[in-house]
Amino acid sequence: MSQSTCEIPEECWAGVVKNEGPDFHVEIEKVPVPEIGPEDVLIRLNTTGLCLSDVHLMSNDWNLPKMSAMGTKCAGHEGAGVIVKVGERVKCLKVGQRAGYKPIHDVCHTCEACKSGRETYCLSAIYSGCHVNGSYQEYIVSPERYTSLIPDGVSDYVAGPIMCSASTAYSSIKESGLRAGQWAVFLGGGGGVGIQGVQLASAMSLRVIAVDTGTERAALARKYGAEEFVDFKTEDPVKKVLELTGGGAHGVFVTAVQSYPIAPSYMGSRAGAKVMCIGVAPMGKYHVDLDTTQLIFRNQSVLGTLVSSLQDVDETLEFARRGKLTLNPTVVGLSKLNESVQKLKQGNVAGRIVLDFNMP
Repeated sequence: MSQSTCEIPEECWAGVVKNEGPDFHVEIEKVPVPEIGPEDVLIRLNTTGLCLSDVHLMSNDWNLPKMSAMGTKCAGHEGAGVIVKVGERVKCLKVGQRAGYKPIHDVCHTCEACKSGRETYCLSAIYSGCHVNGSYQEYIVSPERYTSLIPDGVSDYVAGPIMCSASTAYSSIKESGLRAGQWAVFLGGGGGVGIQGVQLASAMSLRVIAVDTGTERAALARKYGAEEFVDFKTEDPVKKVLELTGGGAHGVFVTAVQSYPIAPSYMGSRAGAKVMCIGVAPMGKYHVDLDTTQLIFRNQSVLGTLVSSLQDVDETLEFARRGKLTLNPTVVGLSKLNESVQKLKQGNVAGRIVLDFNMP
């Protein structure tokens, strides 16, 4: 087995979930550095983004077993770091290469979805921070065949969130089929996923409207390419969007799950318009009530997209390498992990929070 050029400790720092459920919290503990298999690599993470999906998993408000029932202690699924050890059957990856850790740990690679480049819909997918410990742990194992390399020129503060939030937004934009000059409306456009979606849509020459609230999120959205910002607390957002777009959005990208009940209204009378469902709502909440007559007469649709394929992650990283996707996240150390996750839970975060394992 190839060894790293630096010493690997027996234990590492991790944010471990306690009291899973509505009142969960995260404690910083030492945990064993995991062992790798012959076809795996060991990545020492420098950063991980904090995603609302982590909060849902730790709150146990999705229709899933508890993390502990699956043997998992650490959430997290958008890490960036360096390969420090490779298994004996690893063929291409090497110690010292920069690598990311994604929402899906691995897939079967043999089913129809996997063979058609839609492997994120593999029914045997293993989810990071759910079925296996995720990126709230300093050292993580990643299968060589499902590891994404990070190109030079993309910082870990940007690369970590690209593994989930940015590439998830990119895949949804790509799947929507929107063309340059069409209106893309991001519900929750000032949040962690939304703000990166705003940038990517702008880079793809779409006309972007962010719907959110607050001066901080408005400033962020405009900075990163939103043509318009609509504050849903100060005006009727649907009415304003229909006015700005001349009848309705071509694509409505829902990253704020509370917006699902009214999301179809933003399509207005626009023929061929789509609502793209990105955010996963808590079980039993925020349903979409569809008027099928409207869908039929205006050729409208509602479509769900999950996280990104290997190809889409690489394409999103390329936007960042070219300077088209940047991020100035709030950066915290381990001591602030629980506080930051609780802020995220309460909806008090503009943009993205990134944890730096090298900070206290």
